[in-house]
Amino acid sequence: MTPHDPTRPRPVADSKSEMTEIVLPNDANPLNALVGGRLMHWIDLAAAMAAHRHSRQYVVTASVDHLDFLVPVRVGDIVILRSSVNRAFNTSMEVGVKVWVENYHTETNRHVSSAYLTFVAVDSTGQKRLPVAAVIPQTAEEKRRYEDAMRRRELRQNERARRTQAR
Repeated sequence: MTPHDPTRPRPVADSKSEMTEIVLPNDANPLNALVGGRLMHWIDLAAAMAAHRHSRQYVVTASVDHLDFLVPVRVGDIVILRSSVNRAFNTSMEVGVKVWVENYHTETNRHVSSAYLTFVAVDSTGQKRLPVAAVIPQTAEEKRRYEDAMRRRELRQNERARRTQAR
């Protein structure tokens, strides 16, 4: 048996993850709506699972793109977070997370939020960046997300350069 090769290119399907949470009173504000910070925490966890599955390495969050909360999520609702790696670069990966709320009383699903997070693969000390496998998009949707990830990366890099110059 050959050793596992973490840099072997992988299809998007290898990274797909789904996480489900029920909103409890401890997750909510005084209006019985999910606290945004709790949702951000869940988004980070769901994205980390996809990044870990793809890279087969330890991963750390490097950035989170713009985040909107489109509909309120109430105590008792079920939150479904679906994540996958959109594209890998040298040591980093863009992960997309889409969040849905399911109300099992009314049998409805609504889109709550979408986010793009960047993760970096690191060694067991967290000090050294490690190379990650390329992503193989297979479906039309995966190919679109793959191409869009490059455009978002360029925007992030331009914004980082602008902030550095402003210092």
